[in-house]
Amino acid sequence: MQFAKGKLLAIGGAEDKGTDLESGQIQRNNLNFFELGILRRIVEETGGPETRIEVVTTASMIPHEVGDNYLNAFGKIGCTDVGVMNIRNRADAMNEEYLERIRHCDAVMFSGGNQLRLTSTFGGTQFLQILLQRYEAESDFLVAGTSAGAMAMSNTMIYEGNATRAHLKGEVKIATGLGFMDDVIFDSHFEKRGRFGRLAQAVAANPSCIGIGLGEDTGMLITEGNKMEAIGSGLVIILDGHDIRHSNIADIPDGCPISIENMKVHFCEKGNGYKVVERLFIPEVSEGALVQKQVFVE
Repeated sequence: MQFAKGKLLAIGGAEDKGTDLESGQIQRNNLNFFELGILRRIVEETGGPETRIEVVTTASMIPHEVGDNYLNAFGKIGCTDVGVMNIRNRADAMNEEYLERIRHCDAVMFSGGNQLRLTSTFGGTQFLQILLQRYEAESDFLVAGTSAGAMAMSNTMIYEGNATRAHLKGEVKIATGLGFMDDVIFDSHFEKRGRFGRLAQAVAANPSCIGIGLGEDTGMLITEGNKMEAIGSGLVIILDGHDIRHSNIADIPDGCPISIENMKVHFCEKGNGYKVVERLFIPEVSEGALVQKQVFVE
């Protein structure tokens, strides 16, 4: 099996993204970013402080504020070669200046917000094609995303679903994501917003996919399109539906509670790993879990 050579970093979020899809409220007073340790890992994985990072704020309704916060956050860890792409629509995504910038950067970071803005803006564009080609071919190239930016990374993407009604069929809406990874579904702010039922329904409807529930200030670093390493301070919860024995999701009307038997659940803290193809939990990555730079133990 041919795996991508690049790296993905899916982060569960922690900052106010400028829009809340469940409440409809826009908040501007609490742009609290995830801990700098995760940003530092992006810099380490792409070559150090001299690395060139492009931040894409398309998903956010307050892109300038979010962009400034990223510039400040990366600056605090000594990375100053950072650009912000203010792409608001598909015409912007076709701008040759932006295409040249993503051809030559070391990492791209998608901010939080509304993941449907990402897929509707970049789907089918040369911008996305360049990113996918670089991710497939270049071992030092990294694509990161937080919150909506993480949820849009996979081919199967949750774009809507109120956590309090996620146990009812039809309440979780699925669309095609940006396609950096197949056979996974990411969800963000997982514990804080009570999204276990939401991801469970998405996996029950797509049991070939592994569900990855990302806690805040927590991420999964993915190499070779398969190996995952949990980083950050919280939990990543993995839902595996391959061995589901019973599911009523195909037979009940919308609005009825779903029923699932034998969905496997794994809890990953910093230093734990997981292999998607093998569906293998790696309990301990070694003492490297206690420091910023960690390595996989095969």
